[in-house]
Amino acid sequence: MKTLSNDKKGLIVVISGPSGVGKGTIIQRLKQIVDNCVFSVSATTRSPRPGEVNGKDYFFISKEDFEENIRNQKMLEYTMYNGNYYGTPEASAREAAAQGNIVLLDIEVEGAGNVKKIIPESVSIFIMPPSKSALEQRLIGRGTETVDQIRGRLNIANREMDLSENYDYIVTNDSIDRAAQEIRRIILKEQARLNRPY
Repeated sequence: MKTLSNDKKGLIVVISGPSGVGKGTIIQRLKQIVDNCVFSVSATTRSPRPGEVNGKDYFFISKEDFEENIRNQKMLEYTMYNGNYYGTPEASAREAAAQGNIVLLDIEVEGAGNVKKIIPESVSIFIMPPSKSALEQRLIGRGTETVDQIRGRLNIANREMDLSENYDYIVTNDSIDRAAQEIRRIILKEQARLNRPY
């Protein structure tokens, strides 16, 4: 049952964590238990796939327009993957929050730092595994990568976890429901702040 009312203030919430920690599952749970909880729509220069809708799945724009947005500092964060740009437009995230939404951004550590610099009032949450061995078992359990690939992901995870102290909150994912409820409480707490701009 959702519990946040429409008169609550909007927030931009950055969620980070190592690969395999369960960020996507937690975000899906948050969308079930928090009213007006939306996932930020990214922009990309790749072509739409069958069934994808511009403005819903992605904002599909040209490489030239994307690079102009970068030059004009209109992107909260961005990356190049497989020859295409992907990133978060600042205006759409701010607009969604101004409409009273909880705007969730699933962003890696470097991008999260950029968002915090541009939007200091955003709330940053790092999802931590219960232990390094639990994270390793989750990655192995997916059965999608080689031993070397898993080792690489764990090395990256260690570097990311070392930077978790830069976040506003750290939430341990020892249970999807418990972690989602903890984030829900964080959202309620942050919405209660009097100096919130939205």
